[in-house]
Amino acid sequence: MCVAALPTLGLSTGATTALFAAGLGLTAANAFAQRSAAQSAANQTYNQALLAQQSAEDSKRLQQQALAEQKSETEKSKAQDIFAKNIEALQASRSIIASEQAGTTVGLLLMDQDRQAANYRESVNQTLESARRQYDRNILATEAGYQNRINQLQSNVNQAYNQIPSLAGTLLNVATSGLNSYVSLLPD
Repeated sequence: MCVAALPTLGLSTGATTALFAAGLGLTAANAFAQRSAAQSAANQTYNQALLAQQSAEDSKRLQQQALAEQKSETEKSKAQDIFAKNIEALQASRSIIASEQAGTTVGLLLMDQDRQAANYRESVNQTLESARRQYDRNILATEAGYQNRINQLQSNVNQAYNQIPSLAGTLLNVATSGLNSYVSLLPD
């Protein structure tokens, strides 16, 4: 609105014009201050999201590293168990052979000892396979947790930037407020 138009409406140019101009200026200043504050808040949200994303990446990496170490330790432990069981089976076989029992009995005892060792190895192998599948599920869970966190951070940033009034909207609000003030100054 042009302040110079006020005298054509029959209004005194003195205090009324000054009050109108001051009110319009304050409205504009307030609108741009709110826009600036929203922009600043959105920038802060963005910067916090960057820090939180780095933290989420570090957390995921550490969790996956711990899971890999746990898997490795389990595999090493089970390999040692199998090795110990193989030695035990060999010792038992040698003991059976050294006992000098009859041929068929020795053969059956040796087959039974081999079967027991094979069953133990198979049991350990099944446990290891189960542990590997659980490791894969745990890795997927850390990836999903990380992705959920990243999606939430992105949503927060998007919401913050969506709260910033557009320049056109800000100017339109100032113009609307000015028009309302101008209309209220018109004689009845």
